[in-house]
Amino acid sequence: MLQQTTVAAVKAYFEAFLARWPTVADLAAAPRDDVMKAWAGLGYYARARNLKACAEVVARDHAGRFPETSQGLRALPGIGEYTAAAIAAIAYDEPIAVVDANIERVVARLHAIETPLPAAKKIIRERQSELTPRKRAGDFAQAMMDLGSAICTPRKPACSLCPISEPCAARKLGTQESFPRRAPKAERPTRRGAAFVAEKPDGSILLRKRADDGLLGGMSEVPGTIWSADYSASDSDAPFPGDWRRVAATVVHVFTHFRLELTVYHCLTRANHLEIAGGWWAAPAALPGEALPSVMKKAIEAAVPGATRRTRKGKAA
Repeated sequence: MLQQTTVAAVKAYFEAFLARWPTVADLAAAPRDDVMKAWAGLGYYARARNLKACAEVVARDHAGRFPETSQGLRALPGIGEYTAAAIAAIAYDEPIAVVDANIERVVARLHAIETPLPAAKKIIRERQSELTPRKRAGDFAQAMMDLGSAICTPRKPACSLCPISEPCAARKLGTQESFPRRAPKAERPTRRGAAFVAEKPDGSILLRKRADDGLLGGMSEVPGTIWSADYSASDSDAPFPGDWRRVAATVVHVFTHFRLELTVYHCLTRANHLEIAGGWWAAPAALPGEALPSVMKKAIEAAVPGATRRTRKGKAA
């Protein structure tokens, strides 16, 4: 959960997640839709799919116990180089280099590494490997993380409190805040699309599930169009004929690699047979618990204010 996400954003999700599925076996046996719903709003949804798949593999192939080496951990779904190293070092004391964003910053400053990220990652890992002790590698990794988080901060690092300030090359140069070097960011492109919010008089909203692959895979959404740079909004793309009315405000959502502008249309219908392939009507009380990513909540809220925050029919949270 903490990958690309702050502790403050994760805390409530983590506590609720563990209360619901306290063991690997519990998570492995859980319906995937329930897992996706519990993750809704946290973003980077491939993490949830991988976490569920990982639990299934551990429960099925490893008798409910995680492998105790970084190499074994890397073979599990969703566990990459950093996560495998962190688990292996902290849980099993494997003497392996652990490098997160905080450690990248500490090591880049310690050695004044001029190569910009991401190309510098290999160099930083080599330097961290040289520093990692053969014993208590997990304690060392966590100490380095804390050093970067609390002292060697991105802005105004507290060098006077740093235990490794003396050998720090960046401090000697007086250019601490300029490290790690970063390659210029490419301009974030803009994509456009349309979202169609169909609503029944009782407040039910028509939803469907996104394909498993790709962005927001496996999550719920209102019907919509593809997102592309040259899309031109039109109600002719609606999932069924109806009195579609364009919502005044455009929904804007920024993903990691692009900016999305969604034109939202709303239709109030009394028909009961408008389910699209793989779609369903989400009742007002159930809508807040659906696996809706933030961008879809924005689209629904633009058309039906308060819909994703209701606690029961006719009430708002």
